[in-house]
Amino acid sequence: MSRLLQLSVTDFKLIFREPSLRAFFILPFILFVVFLWFFPMLVDRYDFLQPYVPLILMVGVIENTQLFSFISSMVLIDEKESNVAVNYGIVPIGPNAFVFSRLILPYLITVALNLIFLAWQPFYDFPFGQELLLSVVVSLVVPVYVLALNALVDNRMKGMIYIKAFNMIVLVPLAAFFVPAAYRHLFGLLPTHWIFQGIQEMTEGQSGAMYLTIGLVYLALLLVVATKKFLAYHFR
Repeated sequence: MSRLLQLSVTDFKLIFREPSLRAFFILPFILFVVFLWFFPMLVDRYDFLQPYVPLILMVGVIENTQLFSFISSMVLIDEKESNVAVNYGIVPIGPNAFVFSRLILPYLITVALNLIFLAWQPFYDFPFGQELLLSVVVSLVVPVYVLALNALVDNRMKGMIYIKAFNMIVLVPLAAFFVPAAYRHLFGLLPTHWIFQGIQEMTEGQSGAMYLTIGLVYLALLLVVATKKFLAYHFR
């Protein structure tokens, strides 16, 4: 395990070799300013925004996942495009260990970002257990997103197209809150739907555990499938 963690740190440093990717590390600070200062100021000033506070929270936690969804995707795409990925296919670690080493730090940092976001947001006072569960579940979007995208693309041009599509797909289930309740769970084909439903329950004073557990299981299954597809495609 210690060897894998050392490899994770080494791989994580690869991000800093690309100046264009380093610039994206400012995004969490921008996100926090917008969602923790600007939006609360607007809600205080305009009462008609109050019903949309849960949606603001949903967008905030999902946008926290987009930093490493993008950065990790672009690093792997670059390796695929430059044929470096072929060399990784013969390194003396198992394929699953390779995936773990590449994505564990982005995942854990995303969990931490969401914990900070939920603790600092001024709208609701959630118990720490709820914040931790939500952060653990929603941050699984990162490895699923990265592996699924890199199982489909082999160059940056194609990657940017898919990234834009994936960024929209994770937000599509927000539409469930604007349709009749009878049709709400039609959006359940997308895993973020269950996360959003869990957040809605949390903002109503409930635990949200049932929906978040569904989201956890769904994302875990998608992670298994995406890992298999990625390993079959990336090292060719």
